[in-house]
This record gives sequence, structure tokens and C-alpha cells, in this order.
Amino acid sequence: HETLRLREESYGLQAERVATGNSSQLELRQAEGELESIRADALSADQRVATDRNALELLVGTPLPVELLPNGGNLATMLGVHEIPPGLPSDLLRHRPDILAAEHTLIGANANIGAARAAFFPSIRLTATTGRASDDLSSLFDHGGRSWSFLPQINLPIFTGGRLLAQLSVSKAERDIAVARYEQTIQTAFREVADALAQRRVVDGQVSALRKRAEAARVAYDLVSLRNSHGVASHLEVLDAQRTLYAAQQLQIQSELSQQTSLVTLYKALGGGFEAWDGAGPETPVSSPDGTDAGGNHS
Repeated sequence: HETLRLREESYGLQAERVATGNSSQLELRQAEGELESIRADALSADQRVATDRNALELLVGTPLPVELLPNGGNLATMLGVHEIPPGLPSDLLRHRPDILAAEHTLIGANANIGAARAAFFPSIRLTATTGRASDDLSSLFDHGGRSWSFLPQINLPIFTGGRLLAQLSVSKAERDIAVARYEQTIQTAFREVADALAQRRVVDGQVSALRKRAEAARVAYDLVSLRNSHGVASHLEVLDAQRTLYAAQQLQIQSELSQQTSLVTLYKALGGGFEAWDGAGPETPVSSPDGTDAGGNHS
């Protein structure tokens, strides 16, 4: 819409110059073509916004309060958290639905969840002081992050007690499968966090670079417009500067959207985000059927 306003002003100036004999019909029609092109883009953007708002209201089941909508289209206001806290503990991942499901499968096989976590779940810090991936997280993966390097403490007695059926080979095989799936689920969780943090680092750099590019394009447009008003630059140069500025602004918006999306991806990978984390560690542990808590203690 900002570009549309600029092109409307540009077209108005060209119309005035044609009327006074200081410009040609060719330049006027060029300005008109650029104006109508950006008008079509603006209408298309308005349609997408209206469609998305309808979809959101359908999802929520009620009209959206004005205070919950983006403020003036500023992407920075769409999410409440922008900085990734340093020192996020890996215990956050224990609240992921897939890890909870794998743990409940182990509970069904009479596993000591505290022992299973101690054996297979790395207790590390996920983020460094800068909010990026910590060295501990990076060291969990060998060969550029392709393979899992954490060795589980398989000597720990994960399964305790159980019925007579637990002695059967079929039950042992089911337990082995449950343990393997639990370990794989943990590996997947840490890998997704590492990938999300890596993506975040790259996206932040892209946003910074594209913001500077857009600002440079705006300054260039202002200079060309000033030169044009003094008869030094042609209207074609102004149109070219407008196109460059518009393209730079679109790239900046897309990068900011990617930045927000990467934060959502990290939020999901952590199993529900990090806003409520106060450094006190995990919440109430899951209890196993034999009455012990996550640490193997009787409740």
C-alpha cells in the first residue's frame, strides 16, 4: 500500500507535466502501467488478508478482538516472544507429546521411568548465552549433525517387577521395541531443536541484511526522486528505483515472516515453548504403575 501511494503520486506528477508540456504521453502511460500493476498487487494482498482472517475466525469460532490482530501489519507484534532465553534445559523436551507417549508405552511395560530417562535422556543446556544452540547440544551429533552420539547407560535396570507374563520372550521383545522407540523419539526431539536453532541463526542474519537492503533502496529512491524533480533524472529512472524498492520491501517482509515461522517451529520442537520456564526445572513427573515417581522413589 505504501508503494501504491508512491505510484499514485508519481502518476499525478506525470499527468501535471503532460498538461504543461514538460513530459510525453509515453512517460505518462509508463507511470499508469506501473500504477495499475501495483494496484493489482495491493488488491491481491487485501484478498489474502481477508481470507486468512476468515480462516482464523473459523478456527477460533468467534470474531477476533481488534487487540489480538496485528498492529498495523507489523509482523513484530504477532508473537509475544522474540528472544530465545539462554540456558534452556533439555528437560523442556520431556513435555513433547511424542516423548510423553513413548514414556507411557514404557510404563505399560512396567518400566521405571526415572531409570529410563537417566539412561536415554541427555541432561544438557539447549541454548547458549546468545540464545543459539549450545556446545552441549551440538556435541550430541557427529559428522555435522547427521548421527546421534549420545551413548545410553544401558546397564541401568529400566524394568523392575512385573507379572509372570513379563518373563515370556514375547514380553521381552515388546519391551525391547518400546525402549528402541523411546530412544528414537528422544533423538528426533533433540535433532528437531538443533535444526530449529540452526535455522533461527541463519534467518536472523537474513532479516538484518534484507532490512539494510530495503533501507538502501529507499534512500536511493529518495535521491532519484529529488534528481527527477530538478530535471536531472528521467521518470524511467524513478520507476526503476520504485521497482527496486518494492522488491526489497517484499523480500524484507518474507524474511521477517520466516523469522516468526522459525520461532513457531522452535516452540513446537521444545514441546510447548519456553515462556513459562523459570529455571526451576521440569514440572510434576509422570508416575509409573508400581507407585514410583520419575526418580524411582515411592510416592
